[in-house]
Amino acid sequence: MNSIRIRLFAILIATTGAVWLFAAAWIYASTQAEVERVLDARLMEAARMVSSLITDHQIDPSAAANAATADAPPSPFKEAGGSYSRQLSCQIWSLQGSLVSRSESAPATSLASHTDGFEETEIDGERWRVYAVVNPTLGVRVLVGDSLEIRDRLIGDVIKGLLVPGVVILPILAGLIWLSVSRGLAPLTRIAEGLAGRSASELHPIDAGSVPREVRPVVRALNSLFGRVAEARDRERSFTAYAAHELKTPLAGLKTQAQVALRTDNPTIQREALSRISTSVDRTSRMVRQLIDLAAVDASQGFARRELVDVAVLVGEIASELETQLAANEVHVAMELADRAQHPAVLQTDRVLLRLVIRNLLENAIQHSPKRTEVRCRVIARPSEVVVEILDQGPGISVADEARVTERFFRGSKAHGHGSGLGLSIVQMALDRLGGSLTFERGGRWFVARASFLT
Repeated sequence: MNSIRIRLFAILIATTGAVWLFAAAWIYASTQAEVERVLDARLMEAARMVSSLITDHQIDPSAAANAATADAPPSPFKEAGGSYSRQLSCQIWSLQGSLVSRSESAPATSLASHTDGFEETEIDGERWRVYAVVNPTLGVRVLVGDSLEIRDRLIGDVIKGLLVPGVVILPILAGLIWLSVSRGLAPLTRIAEGLAGRSASELHPIDAGSVPREVRPVVRALNSLFGRVAEARDRERSFTAYAAHELKTPLAGLKTQAQVALRTDNPTIQREALSRISTSVDRTSRMVRQLIDLAAVDASQGFARRELVDVAVLVGEIASELETQLAANEVHVAMELADRAQHPAVLQTDRVLLRLVIRNLLENAIQHSPKRTEVRCRVIARPSEVVVEILDQGPGISVADEARVTERFFRGSKAHGHGSGLGLSIVQMALDRLGGSLTFERGGRWFVARASFLT
């Protein structure tokens, strides 16, 4: 059942029906008890009346029996077209066991065998409720009985009077409940209609003040989603525009240098042009790879593939992959590993994202290091974390730039060369996915970029 309207309707109908049936059962039990009490009092009064008539007024027992049952106190319960107060059945028996007299409606068989109080009996398949009273003065026992079938029919008619109107009213009640549920869900319908009429570029928030309190969490969640989508669209536009501009520049340079090399026969000029072409290709290749890395980090949200990774081994692999860049920049990488026996530098993490963090930090350090200097790479394992520190002797990052250095396409005031401004933003995005942190520190002539990962 995927419809909220149908679900609410079913719940309300079921709840109303259950309450109605509970009320009917309660009324049935209470009515049965009250009817039993009233009719028992009627039997008791009739029996005592017969005993009084034949004792105090010396009325013939037969006449007294007929008069008492005919003139018995009427029942307060009425049925359509008549009364439940039929003549009671009365018998007068001697204490020796002989029938002295009986009313016209009474059977010839004794209604009961007890001497005093109430008793239920069955005569010829008919159940009776009988009250007995002994008259010691005359030596007789008076029995007055009432058919239990009459009582059961009375209770049944009371319950029928409750259920029949309920069955008639139920369709009307169902219609009113359906209408009420529909009106209650109208704000959701209006929100859905408003969203259906929007274009893909309309990402402004929904006014949460005009919707019911129960719907506001949904509206707030939608507005939050709209905000994230709008931010993603803005990043995408910025990304596309910057990528187009950055790719256009090296391609134009490539074309220019190629034309220079083709139009000259001077070997020196040709070598210079080819060297610039190679540099431009390297720059373009790195930027394209960073754009691909950026897309990979964006796509990894919620899909981390965790595995055991030895961070020291991974750092060594990345340093080996960057040998060409190291040689071109005349930079040397020195590895500094802590005691791996005491605290192994192993993480349960996403290897791809971890590789992106370390590679971009190391490339950034190599690119900004002066020629013929050293880049140090430390792997520190602690009981609760693994830390990777990249140290270089470059200009570092100014305090003013630290707050923005991880933004996409941002280049610090001390940056030189032809960086794209994507490296540290890739590092920060990957660390956000991995639950790590990035900090910077200046220590003497060394600038430290520190990535920390919880174990």
